[in-house]
Amino acid sequence: MNHTFVCSFRMSTAMYLDICHAVSAKNKYFQRKVNAAGLPGFATVQKVTAALRMLAYGGPADRLDDYIRMGESTILECVDEFTRTIVELYGKSYLRPPNAEDIARLLQKAEERGFPGMIDSIDCMHWEWEKCPTAWHGQYRGHFKKPTIILEAVASYDLRIWHAFFGMPGSCNDINVLHRSPVFDDLARGIGPAVKFKVNGRDYDMGYYLADGIYPLCLL
Repeated sequence: MNHTFVCSFRMSTAMYLDICHAVSAKNKYFQRKVNAAGLPGFATVQKVTAALRMLAYGGPADRLDDYIRMGESTILECVDEFTRTIVELYGKSYLRPPNAEDIARLLQKAEERGFPGMIDSIDCMHWEWEKCPTAWHGQYRGHFKKPTIILEAVASYDLRIWHAFFGMPGSCNDINVLHRSPVFDDLARGIGPAVKFKVNGRDYDMGYYLADGIYPLCLL
C-alpha cells in the first residue's frame, strides 16, 4: 500500500502526513471549516492532495475534479496557498546554498563512494508543457516530440536539491542552459566553498560537480 502511495505522490506516507500537520498549523486555510450552509468544507487532506497532485504531475486543474471533488478555482487556490505556506515553513532550511557543515558532510560521503572532491551532481531534465501555445511549439520542442521546459538541478546523494533553474525552452541543450544559469555566479565573484583534496598525487583547492559527457571539464 505504501509503495502505491509513493508512486502516486512521490513521497512516503509519513512525510505526507507531516506536511499536512505542518501546513494546517501554519495556515488556517488548510483547516477544515463549516461553510455558510452549516456543512463541513474540504478537509486538510483534500487540499494538500490537490496541491501535491498538481505540482507532481502538472496539467489542467479541472482534471482533478472527479478525483478530489473540488472545482478548478478551488484547486488553483489550494496550489497557491500550499506553495506560499511551504516556502514560509521550510524556506530557511531548504532554500539555501550548502554551508560549511553541509559541504564537509557531502565531501565525506563522496569520498567514501570513490569521488574525492565531488560536492553534488548536476543535470537537466525536460518537463512536458501540455498547454504550450501552438506558435511556440518550435521554440520549446527539441529532441522530444512534444514541447518541454527544462529544469536544471544540483542534487546530493540524499536527493536534496541545492539548486534549481527552471524555464529554459526544450530546444536548448544542457550547455545552453548552463550558460544562462546562475549556478556558477558565486564562483565568478570569487565566492565558493573551501574544498581541498588530492588525486593521483596532485592537490586541488576547488570541488566539482559530477555530470554527464555533454558538460565541459569545469571545476566548481
